[in-house]
Amino acid sequence: QVQLVESGGGLVQAGGSLRLSCAASGRTFSSYGMGWFRQAPGKEREFVASISWNIGRTQYADSVKGRFAISRDNAKNTVYLRMNSLKPEDTAVYYCAASATTYGTSSGSYVFWGQGTQVTVSS
Repeated sequence: QVQLVESGGGLVQAGGSLRLSCAASGRTFSSYGMGWFRQAPGKEREFVASISWNIGRTQYADSVKGRFAISRDNAKNTVYLRMNSLKPEDTAVYYCAASATTYGTSSGSYVFWGQGTQVTVSS
């Protein structure tokens, strides 16, 4: 079992930055692929970024490439999402998720989910 707790969300102006954190419980954190997803009101949950469990391979949605960066610190059982040049369309609840088998882009591949943190970008 892995429990995930996100933090770092908030209100920011367009062009600003935020860093989200996801703290994980469990001794096997380093063996899980980690992903960030987001869900805006009235929209489906969508993939944002993911990172592999070992050598830190990453994937990004086209909409955030060059602006967002995912990283992990296995010693701290934490995964981060650095978000720069934020846009109003980035407004959503951001969730982190863990998978024992993949670091893919499909939400169905992730078993454990956090409760989410709200990110609001004003224009």
